[in-house]
Amino acid sequence: MVETVKTQCPYCGVGCGLEASPPAQPGRAVNRDKDGIPIWGIRGDRNHQSSLGQVCVKGATIGEVIHRNRLKHPMMRESLDQPLRQVSWDEALDAIANQIRHTLATQGPNGVAMYGSGQFQTEDYYTAQKLLKGCLGTNNFDANSRLCMSSAVAGYAKSLGSDGPPCAYEDLDLTDCAFLIGTNTAECHPIIFNRLRKNHKKNGQTKLIVVDPRATDTSKFADLHLQIQPGTDIDLMNGIAHLLVKWGKLDQTFITNHTTGFEQVQEIVTSYTPDKVAERCGITAAEVELAAQYWGESDRVLSMWSMGMNQSSEGTAKVRTLINLHLMTGQIGKPGAGPFSLTGQPNAMGGREAGGLAHLLPGYRFVANAQHRQAVEEFWRLPAGRISDKPGLTVWDMVEAMETGNLGIFWVAATNPAVSLPDIDRVKAALRKSPFTVYQESYFPTEMVEFAHVLLPASQWSEKAGMMTNSERRVTYCPQFRTPAGESRADWTVFAEVGRRLGFVREFAFNNSAEVYAEFVRLTRGQLCDQSGLSHNLVASIGAVQWPAPRGKIPDPMKTTRLYLDRQFPTPDGKARFAAYHSRGLAEPPDGEFPFVLTTGRLYGHWHTQSRTGRIDKIVKMHPNPFVEIHPKSAEKMGIVEGDLLEVRSRRGAGRFPAMITKRISPGTVFVPMHWGALWADQSEANAMTHELACPESKQPELKACAVNITLVAQILRKTESVEAEKEFVGTGKSLWNRLVEGLRRPI
Repeated sequence: MVETVKTQCPYCGVGCGLEASPPAQPGRAVNRDKDGIPIWGIRGDRNHQSSLGQVCVKGATIGEVIHRNRLKHPMMRESLDQPLRQVSWDEALDAIANQIRHTLATQGPNGVAMYGSGQFQTEDYYTAQKLLKGCLGTNNFDANSRLCMSSAVAGYAKSLGSDGPPCAYEDLDLTDCAFLIGTNTAECHPIIFNRLRKNHKKNGQTKLIVVDPRATDTSKFADLHLQIQPGTDIDLMNGIAHLLVKWGKLDQTFITNHTTGFEQVQEIVTSYTPDKVAERCGITAAEVELAAQYWGESDRVLSMWSMGMNQSSEGTAKVRTLINLHLMTGQIGKPGAGPFSLTGQPNAMGGREAGGLAHLLPGYRFVANAQHRQAVEEFWRLPAGRISDKPGLTVWDMVEAMETGNLGIFWVAATNPAVSLPDIDRVKAALRKSPFTVYQESYFPTEMVEFAHVLLPASQWSEKAGMMTNSERRVTYCPQFRTPAGESRADWTVFAEVGRRLGFVREFAFNNSAEVYAEFVRLTRGQLCDQSGLSHNLVASIGAVQWPAPRGKIPDPMKTTRLYLDRQFPTPDGKARFAAYHSRGLAEPPDGEFPFVLTTGRLYGHWHTQSRTGRIDKIVKMHPNPFVEIHPKSAEKMGIVEGDLLEVRSRRGAGRFPAMITKRISPGTVFVPMHWGALWADQSEANAMTHELACPESKQPELKACAVNITLVAQILRKTESVEAEKEFVGTGKSLWNRLVEGLRRPI
């Protein structure tokens, strides 16, 4: 009988340790789901340093869904207007290899593109990089981390010299001032927040500052909630910097010895007085001053951020402006302090280490750096110049390339861009133009199936072995402990097999994922993210380990590692870089025609586009339907009552949602959760409204804010004076209207 196995949760970037127990246990009845299928028991691993035995509802219920609604066999069709038919793996893989050959011959390497996911294990990421960037000579690999963490990647690299969060979760226990901005940590990273909250309750001197346009489950515990207007983050942070300079709350020794560029920041923040910042942000001058006081008087300041900062047209500028505050006060490279990006996905960090964005190479290298390209080419034994010196297409570039006919093959794996990308109607239209789309997925159906020419069944968490790295740089071995569903295969094996069919037999002579990882870690040797001392066997035997973990110097898994304790940074002169930015505000501010700002985000129980969580009864009951939060003043002015069906419309499209009237949201701002696609509710896609305008440095779209107007659907229906029109608008089956009639409302 299989014993209890230790693994990592496959949901968010907290990377909680889990213990999975087989359904049959001595002396216990077999645990079965509603269909009578035995399910694995899941509990927190108390010995995993990242989570210490805690687990949220998503992790606790993962055993209920890993067998449900699975894609079990390869399927194909010649055109999207035909039905999918079951085929063999050989037929599907030959078709993919032939299409790649045809594309290389007719369009060149840039006609091939792959869009991957932070759901990948590191071995999946690495094999895909070797296939595309190495063997095929195209950097057209991007991942849904582009929508999640690319601004954090750019901010760390430009300010500190390299990607890589310098902090650790132990700092949550040690800080005396936590500055949370653009993160609803209590709902999106609950185990982290529980740990921070414990420190906050135990130590009466610890201050918690939360910056968020919404009043959230995070802000309710804050000593100071700064409910700023969307798009004013830089104004606030420059205003805090202004006061720190004015009050002399600077670490001048650190600034002089370990940084460059402070003079430019000092000059810019001069104009960010408390009164001006308060007016711009929609808060009071006293609140700005109190935030600066908390920061300036604290010995150990820990900042944390997530999508609210990153998903912005000035995302990199926001991240670097926050890092400025740490540099000017010396709040980095010591316990309890530092700028801490909270990663969104379970292995987004591992993806960054493996080079899993269009401008990256494995080992925190960049495609634009000639020495980095040469090092990887030599390691992979490729001809000089094989790796392109130009960054590849980002995912939005791929959308535009499909629109213009410049992609011959679009390969999507472990993600659902038919829901998650901005301006989703435009994305769907582009997908319909793709001549050959491969979709590699575990669940069936998802919204992306509609646009696939080839469907490949992928083994998921529990069915394959590999590594994942969480937000604190802790690497966990995730073993296989279940038989793969149907004919599903691990993602890395699919990439490797296509590579072999294209003639790259030597390059993909891997027998198992342990060999893939062993090759990858050799490529990290000497880099900031050095993992050359790690292996599957080692991590499985001693437990999850933080990097850096160079060969011969494996850190104690029970102890914490931090970066920059010596105050030396991986820049040419060893110094961190200040960056001076003025606030530009929203890319699409509200106006007379579209007077509201729409912001989007996650809910506690759901995950991304519901491919997993939408199939778990407990979570569906917790979050049964989408909604739009609107402030009572706005609702009263428009004659809206609780539960009214509202149309939220931008310049790109519209969605329809029941009204939730709440003071959680600021007047003039509305909130819609991002989880619902066409499979889960009618006309309720948050990304029907969002735009693609992105940060010029990180290329991360501003998914967090766009201009919209609000209309009562009842008013639209009355204008049509047609019963048929009412049927068209309201719909049948799973429509929002029927959900409301049935009383399925989310509690306020």
